[in-house]
Amino acid sequence: MAPEQVFALAQSALILVLTIAGPLLVTSLVVGTTIGLFQALTQVQEATLTFVPKILAVGFVLLLMLPTIGRALGDFMARISDLIVAGG
Repeated sequence: MAPEQVFALAQSALILVLTIAGPLLVTSLVVGTTIGLFQALTQVQEATLTFVPKILAVGFVLLLMLPTIGRALGDFMARISDLIVAGG
Protein backbone atom coordinates (compact mmCIF):
# COMPACT_ATOMS: atom_id res chain seq x y z
CA MET A 1 0.00 0.00 0.00
CA ALA A 2 1.45 3.32 -1.07
CA PRO A 3 1.86 6.14 1.46
CA GLU A 4 -0.60 8.26 -0.53
CA GLN A 5 -3.27 5.59 -0.10
CA VAL A 6 -2.59 5.38 3.62
CA PHE A 7 -2.93 9.15 4.01
CA ALA A 8 -6.12 9.19 1.93
CA LEU A 9 -7.56 6.37 4.02
CA ALA A 10 -6.62 8.13 7.27
CA GLN A 11 -8.20 11.34 5.99
CA SER A 12 -11.37 9.47 5.07
CA ALA A 13 -11.46 7.88 8.54
CA LEU A 14 -11.15 11.28 10.23
CA ILE A 15 -13.90 12.74 8.06
CA LEU A 16 -16.05 9.71 8.92
CA VAL A 17 -15.51 10.32 12.64
CA LEU A 18 -16.50 13.98 12.20
CA THR A 19 -19.56 12.98 10.19
CA ILE A 20 -20.71 10.61 12.90
CA ALA A 21 -19.77 12.46 16.08
CA GLY A 22 -20.04 16.07 14.92
CA PRO A 23 -23.81 16.56 14.95
CA LEU A 24 -24.12 14.78 18.30
CA LEU A 25 -21.40 16.87 19.92
CA VAL A 26 -22.74 20.13 18.50
CA THR A 27 -26.22 19.27 19.78
CA SER A 28 -24.85 18.51 23.23
CA LEU A 29 -22.88 21.77 23.20
CA VAL A 30 -25.87 23.89 22.20
CA VAL A 31 -28.24 22.27 24.71
CA GLY A 32 -25.65 22.45 27.50
CA THR A 33 -24.94 26.12 26.80
CA THR A 34 -28.65 26.94 26.66
CA ILE A 35 -29.37 25.15 29.95
CA GLY A 36 -26.31 26.77 31.54
CA LEU A 37 -27.51 30.20 30.45
CA PHE A 38 -30.98 29.41 31.79
CA GLN A 39 -29.46 28.34 35.12
CA ALA A 40 -27.38 31.50 35.32
CA LEU A 41 -30.35 33.74 34.56
CA THR A 42 -32.74 32.06 36.99
CA GLN A 43 -30.11 31.20 39.63
CA VAL A 44 -31.25 27.58 39.67
CA GLN A 45 -28.04 25.75 40.54
CA GLU A 46 -29.12 22.15 40.08
CA ALA A 47 -26.25 20.09 38.69
CA THR A 48 -28.44 17.31 37.32
CA LEU A 49 -30.71 19.66 35.35
CA THR A 50 -28.52 19.50 32.22
CA PHE A 51 -28.43 15.71 31.86
CA VAL A 52 -32.01 14.92 30.89
CA PRO A 53 -32.38 17.58 28.15
CA LYS A 54 -28.96 16.65 26.74
CA ILE A 55 -29.82 12.95 26.64
CA LEU A 56 -33.15 13.64 24.97
CA ALA A 57 -31.66 16.04 22.41
CA VAL A 58 -28.73 13.77 21.56
CA GLY A 59 -31.06 10.78 21.29
CA PHE A 60 -33.35 12.70 18.94
CA VAL A 61 -30.44 13.82 16.75
CA LEU A 62 -29.05 10.28 16.76
CA LEU A 63 -32.38 8.96 15.48
CA LEU A 64 -32.39 11.60 12.76
CA MET A 65 -28.79 10.87 11.79
CA LEU A 66 -28.98 7.06 11.77
CA PRO A 67 -29.48 6.77 7.98
CA THR A 68 -26.56 9.11 7.33
CA ILE A 69 -24.34 7.31 9.83
CA GLY A 70 -25.22 3.91 8.37
CA ARG A 71 -24.58 5.08 4.83
CA ALA A 72 -21.23 6.63 5.79
CA LEU A 73 -20.09 3.51 7.64
CA GLY A 74 -21.25 1.25 4.80
CA ASP A 75 -19.42 3.30 2.18
CA PHE A 76 -16.24 3.33 4.26
CA MET A 77 -16.43 -0.43 4.82
CA ALA A 78 -16.97 -1.00 1.10
CA ARG A 79 -13.90 1.10 0.37
CA ILE A 80 -11.82 -0.85 2.92
CA SER A 81 -13.10 -4.15 1.52
CA ASP A 82 -12.18 -3.12 -2.02
CA LEU A 83 -8.67 -2.25 -0.86
CA ILE A 84 -8.34 -5.62 0.90
CA VAL A 85 -9.56 -7.55 -2.13
CA ALA A 86 -7.25 -5.57 -4.43
CA GLY A 87 -4.30 -6.53 -2.20
CA GLY A 88 -3.51 -3.13 -0.82
